[in-house]
Amino acid sequence: MAGRAGERERNLGGLSLHILPTAGTMIGICTTLIGLVKIAEVHIGPSHVDEYFGLAALLFLASALTSYLSMRAFTGDRFGARLERAADLCFMAGLITLSAISLLFAYETI
Repeated sequence: MAGRAGERERNLGGLSLHILPTAGTMIGICTTLIGLVKIAEVHIGPSHVDEYFGLAALLFLASALTSYLSMRAFTGDRFGARLERAADLCFMAGLITLSAISLLFAYETI
């Protein structure tokens, strides 16, 4: 069992190199969506969608920060692997949140 955990940590090795730029891009997308919702509120009325997109942007920010910190940690360090795992989880939570908000907004639930 311990071999699997070590193997999993080695497989995560280059993940931060992909998470950091993608999370930065997703923050930009959330910022764009916030601006578009602010413009649309003139026509559709007030909504809280922009605030929800802001929360998704914070998840992507947490992902970017933990990804960056994991790359700065020593190679093979368990703490670096934990940070990379946290970056991965935050990134996936951000994607799920962004998708859920978009779906609810499309069906005019929020």
